[in-house]
Amino acid sequence: MTPEDRRSTDSAIGGWPALPHSLVEEAVRAALAEDMGRGDVTTATTVPAEARAHACMVAREAGIIAGLPIAAATFALVDPRVSVTPLCRDGDAVEPGSIVCIADGPARGILTAERTALNFVQRLSGIATLTSRFVRAVAGTGARIVDTRKTTPGLRVFEKYAVAVGGGRNHRFGLDDAVLIKDNHIVAAGGISAAVARARAAIPHTMTITVECDTLDQLNEALEAGADIVMLDNMDASTLAQAIGRAKGRARIEVSGGISLETAHAIAAAGAEILSVGALTHSAPALDAALDFAPPGEAT
Repeated sequence: MTPEDRRSTDSAIGGWPALPHSLVEEAVRAALAEDMGRGDVTTATTVPAEARAHACMVAREAGIIAGLPIAAATFALVDPRVSVTPLCRDGDAVEPGSIVCIADGPARGILTAERTALNFVQRLSGIATLTSRFVRAVAGTGARIVDTRKTTPGLRVFEKYAVAVGGGRNHRFGLDDAVLIKDNHIVAAGGISAAVARARAAIPHTMTITVECDTLDQLNEALEAGADIVMLDNMDASTLAQAIGRAKGRARIEVSGGISLETAHAIAAAGAEILSVGALTHSAPALDAALDFAPPGEAT
């Protein structure tokens, strides 16, 4: 995957980058191969080839929808005769019982694609929903909620898309985006000053340097070394307040480590400009959704 692939803005929807078609197809094909194996034996042996179905994807709880384009691609790759009609857009808020899309066509194709399509929508909608809650928690403070690289292997571009759909911002997509000097880098490099100096001498002037700081002493060294961003990691409230006071006006202030919906507002109000929240992608619960077939002769 190239940087251009993962940052594609082709056909952008609602202000966030669209998912590149090539990556969607690649991910869906891999997911279908994982699920289908040698074929959908249940559907093939119980459902007549000529059977048709009208199915509704329904949200069973309130949340923010994300992943509908991937669901549509899933049905299309299993059977292009399946027609998918979205009844909302990624980024829309839904209530329990809301129909988010309708699939019409051969019943076999819809059944075989069902779980994979739901998995994508449930996972991404869960991330978008949790992100939107964090965004609301810091509303009015000017702070940004951003994600991390704590993503499901192979699905990072989709999970970061879901964060954007939920109103958050994307941190680094990968190790090539920016310099982020963390605790192990500091040990291996021989200290913060040495690490920052080496990085500054090697990177283009447009690339930023962030230094993770666990203590006030590390913060002082990072500020003296000229870090663009200081990441205040896992500090208690008292230490964090002192750190923000020292860093204000000298570097951008990012806070990370154990941020919750209960603590986010206070951290932002204290002066943090960026709150990086790994939980957005590594701990977001899936949004409950289902695909329901209408009985023969009925249409919803």
